[in-house]
Amino acid sequence: MRTMRKENTEFRILSAIAIILVVAGHLGFNAFDLGGLFPYYSFHVFIFLFVSGYFYKKESEEHIMSYIAGKCKTLLLPYFVWNVFYGLVATLLHKAGFAIGQDISLYTLFVAPFENGHHFMYHFPAWFVPVLFVIEVINVCMRKVLGLLRLNKEWLIFAGCLLAGVLVVALAIDGRAWGYYKIPGRILFMLPGFQMGCLYREKIEKHDTLPDKVYFPLVMGAQLLISLLNAGLAFSAVWVASFANGPFVPYLTVMTGIAFWLRISRILAKLPGISDGLVRIGRNTFSVMMHHIFVFFLLNTVFYFFSQLTSFCSEFDKNMYFADVNYVYMASVSEAGKWLYLIAGIMVPLWIGKVTDRVKNKLCGRNPKKD
Repeated sequence: MRTMRKENTEFRILSAIAIILVVAGHLGFNAFDLGGLFPYYSFHVFIFLFVSGYFYKKESEEHIMSYIAGKCKTLLLPYFVWNVFYGLVATLLHKAGFAIGQDISLYTLFVAPFENGHHFMYHFPAWFVPVLFVIEVINVCMRKVLGLLRLNKEWLIFAGCLLAGVLVVALAIDGRAWGYYKIPGRILFMLPGFQMGCLYREKIEKHDTLPDKVYFPLVMGAQLLISLLNAGLAFSAVWVASFANGPFVPYLTVMTGIAFWLRISRILAKLPGISDGLVRIGRNTFSVMMHHIFVFFLLNTVFYFFSQLTSFCSEFDKNMYFADVNYVYMASVSEAGKWLYLIAGIMVPLWIGKVTDRVKNKLCGRNPKKD
């Protein structure tokens, strides 16, 4: 019988918050940014890196090939299975008049995912998965080498990775991180986020004991000061672009954003009714990341047929529907309709994830009830 490990509820909830912010961000729905104080695009991608780094185990360095094989199984294999699916979807929809994404090919199946992941568009948020895989591999190999040199120190690793990331941002601001330079640039820019999680677990977590009444004013005060002194905090991790300020500011907002939502996660973990639902979302971030844009498209399809067959949804933009996967229909130009997209974009992928797990368990001959 398998030994059950205690689940880290706080970090499951943090993952859930991150994916909710991702879905909301793709809707242009700023319901959770505290009046613009914490723009999603100033930190939300880095939460996933932080969580991944937090759960990194040093024992992995003793069995590197097994570790990499495990990451191939848990990250790359499901990604490429769904990549084929969305490649077929994009290709078939082109024949129906849609101008979204590229056709399926060897390039879009195996090369484009590591370039930017926006090739088929219906699953473009999953660009993060191949990048995370590369970061995990680089991390374990780097730590193995540093261990042999007796330099495997958390503060040293974080400082080195942060320096590399800052240099990438500086180059990007000067317009030098372009074309294929974006591929290594993206990795080096995001690598400090992973190391931040490792550092927090090893060196900082035991000191994270400030009471909420002190903690929140400090974090929110720091964020307010950063906001007032800079010209916009959002940036693009995937394109390594849109850095409106100096090379250090993106990492400052990553730290403040993670610090704020990490403490919120700790509070929510103590509320059984709320935490249970968030934990379920936190267990299925891959599915939500992979499918929520396609769910938006399916919802648009429903609105499209309503607009064709009835007088309902008369404001629906048919041209945008066929050309832009990011199109969001807002009845009567009301932002309230985005709640429907947000809820569907989370709940439907949860169901897809549940079905996928059942199929996977059946194919592998596993019975979850007996595990």
